Amino acid sequence: MPITDLLERNSKLYGKETALVEVNPAVQEPMHITWKEYELIQSTSYVPYRRSITWSVFDEKANRAANLLLSRGIKKGQKVAILLMNCLEWLPIYFGILKTGALAVPLNFRYTSDEIDYCVKLADVDVLFFGPEFIGRVEEIAEDLGRERMLLFVGDSCPSFAEDYYHLAANMSSQAPKILVEDDDLAAIYFSSGTTGFPKAILHRHQALMQSAKMEAIHHETTHDDVFLCIPPFYHTGAKMHWFGSLYTGSRAVILQGTRPKDIFTTVSDEGCTIVWLLVPWAQDILAALDRGELKISDYRLSQWRLMHIGAQPVPPSLIRHWLKYFPHHKYDTNYGLSESTGPGCVHLGMDHIDKVGAIGVPGYGWKAKIVDEAGQDVEPGTVGELCVQGPGVMVEYYKDPQATAEVLKDGWLFTGDMARQDAEGFIYLVDRKKDVIISGGENLYPTQIESFLAANNKIMDVAVIGTPDRRLGEIATAIIQVKDGMELTEDEVNHFCLDLPRYKRPRKIIFADVPRNATGKIEKPKLRQKYCGVRLVEEQSTS
Repeated sequence: MPITDLLERNSKLYGKETALVEVNPAVQEPMHITWKEYELIQSTSYVPYRRSITWSVFDEKANRAANLLLSRGIKKGQKVAILLMNCLEWLPIYFGILKTGALAVPLNFRYTSDEIDYCVKLADVDVLFFGPEFIGRVEEIAEDLGRERMLLFVGDSCPSFAEDYYHLAANMSSQAPKILVEDDDLAAIYFSSGTTGFPKAILHRHQALMQSAKMEAIHHETTHDDVFLCIPPFYHTGAKMHWFGSLYTGSRAVILQGTRPKDIFTTVSDEGCTIVWLLVPWAQDILAALDRGELKISDYRLSQWRLMHIGAQPVPPSLIRHWLKYFPHHKYDTNYGLSESTGPGCVHLGMDHIDKVGAIGVPGYGWKAKIVDEAGQDVEPGTVGELCVQGPGVMVEYYKDPQATAEVLKDGWLFTGDMARQDAEGFIYLVDRKKDVIISGGENLYPTQIESFLAANNKIMDVAVIGTPDRRLGEIATAIIQVKDGMELTEDEVNHFCLDLPRYKRPRKIIFADVPRNATGKIEKPKLRQKYCGVRLVEEQSTS
């Protein structure tokens, strides 16, 4: 059963119920408006605070997008890219692409013109949907891209080098196209996060998307009555695959544009959100605002909020202990995954294992996991090795890159590049990225362990640990520390705090600076190595 069938089922069963809500707190005057009302507004300066669509309208919009693509000759197996900020149009366009049998190719909204050009060509994209935020970047490469590709603009005031999607789609049929889509068909190309150079194109089948939808609903016990708050970008597998739980159960989801703590609380309160997925920086911001008294739980309707879960990066146990002091009734889960495993959940903590905070968990629904040494042999519990996963969500390949594919896919197992250990009860603990391990004087240091320790300091907002060159030891652990607003922290204080660490794990160098993170919350360590070690980003491409 392809995932497009879930949308058509929801349209039949829950057609008049709200499927998606878009909230834009940047607008000063809150207004509630439906998609159809929005399309009647001609003012190009008007941006509504809240828009919504029902399941039936969602399906109709997807059908119009599909029929437009088909009318332009797009066939099964071709590729269609999406370059949009999170918005109400994103998912209907995505599903419209899937309904044609073409492959959806989401693009990172942070890409430069060169990166857009690179990814579009690598994935053999035939059509590019893009929004108003990207006019300048697309225009720089439009003459080249437009020779062989259709450029569809999603917004008002269509630029001259593109075609107006709203106008074209409005004249298309809202009936489902008669294209047979099956589980084994290719469905999408997602790009790796690109923290180690230009991203790789990750190819997935429809069965992988369906697996993630069912898994998400099972892991978080999602019901038709739940309301999911989605903040991370849809181009990433994490956000979309977590939303797939809402698709699987026909439940409502809210797309929030913005990450300010007050906006998150207001949206949870106003929309009755029950499940919220956060990245570590956003959870840290919320806790800091609560600590400073800028946010007060009593000012909002939050009692229905039952689950807070985090993914995309290691989660300091101190953060969760801090969170539960404010929200003792919350269930908590952490989800581990990669774009190569169709996003989050191939390993997950589980909502009933709060006593195991610090672990990434056990294999998720339908998944297997093992930890191996350099020779590919299973290691004993407690021994650090490389984490490997196997399941129905493993990618087909890195598109057009057989060498890179062979390096990570071996006998049906995906070698993740993450170093981990497993305890006697089977819970897996992430130690670090294989490429991030610091070798100092012959000792292996795992930055994530040091970062987690430092994150417990109540003056530290964020921290990253990298290896920097040292003539005697080869490398030393260097901590880049971002101090909380309004607080002061000295190097001596950090060194004293670290006395509880084994001597060889203590950072030898302290730098006070901002910690860069990408849109999915991952620390951009290549940028830090470039800045503090003189390592060129291009040199790290071979290690991605």
